Amino acid sequence: MAAAPARMKAAVQTRYGTTDVLSVEPVDVPTLADHGVLVRVHAAAVNPADWAILRGYPTVLRLAYGLSGPRLRTRGSDVAGVVEAIGAAVTQFQPGDEVFGWCRGAFAEFAAASETGLAHKPSKLTYGQAAAVPMAGITALQALRDHGHLAAGKRLLVNGAAGGIGTFAIQIAKARGAEVTGVCSARSAALVRDLGADHVIDYNAEDFTRSGERYDVVLDNVGNHTLSACRRALAADGVLIPNSMAGNRWFGSIGRILAALAMSPLSRQSLRPFFSIPKQSDLQELIDLIDAGAITPAIDTTYMLDDAPKAIAHVGEGHAHGKVIVAVDVASTGAAGDASS
Repeated sequence: MAAAPARMKAAVQTRYGTTDVLSVEPVDVPTLADHGVLVRVHAAAVNPADWAILRGYPTVLRLAYGLSGPRLRTRGSDVAGVVEAIGAAVTQFQPGDEVFGWCRGAFAEFAAASETGLAHKPSKLTYGQAAAVPMAGITALQALRDHGHLAAGKRLLVNGAAGGIGTFAIQIAKARGAEVTGVCSARSAALVRDLGADHVIDYNAEDFTRSGERYDVVLDNVGNHTLSACRRALAADGVLIPNSMAGNRWFGSIGRILAALAMSPLSRQSLRPFFSIPKQSDLQELIDLIDAGAITPAIDTTYMLDDAPKAIAHVGEGHAHGKVIVAVDVASTGAAGDASS
């Protein structure tokens, strides 16, 4: 395999703002640490976090991202591609391996990842589908398994069922034997049913917090109802998992998280906000579900790398059906097999 070039194209952000602060331009190819893997990117997925960091939202997190602009200038963390080079201590991968997982700066021709942040790409997935899995899939898995303790026969409601996390949550829940209700718009209803939801609620026609139905677990990916309202939809010993970035400009969802933690000990109902933690073992659990046919990533739209700003804006609007993908070149789009629009 030929050596990687010294320069590459990447979507670069120099300050906070909207998509006008993002441009695709030449930058240096990342260097590798001993446990690092250089991935030739075929596809990357956009997450709400990319939109949030683009805007510097919430403001308090600029203490971590960078005060005047992000320290890591290239957005994107979910990647699928081919191993280009490996660090001296890497044992799990070799150049030429097809991989997917987490990295730094996925919206680029090359990205650097830790060996423990990658796994071998499932053969039945395209590059675009594989890139869709890591953050959304892991978040849905950890929410339902670790915090909701979802089991066969339990009733789950997913608010925001057609989004990236919601589409994985439906399929994971069905694989665990749960009865699933998805809340979405009317235009997303067919997708949510096709993914396996037993019931679908059009949020424009019905308020799930006032329907009188009770659920063992509510996964709220939207944050458009108060915590008290969401609790009306819980069984007496049910679990509410607030998982939305919605909130004010300065502190985002931090206030909602603190309120949930304060309210939970006062009731038999549990409120369990959480932050997902990337784990290679959880990525393998998702691979097992994919290989078993229980999960098929839902793709909304695929954009080319030069249109990465449009891809991030699409996710920022909050109405994507499944995941939005950034492909690096025409060949990658063909390999990914995802429709572009």
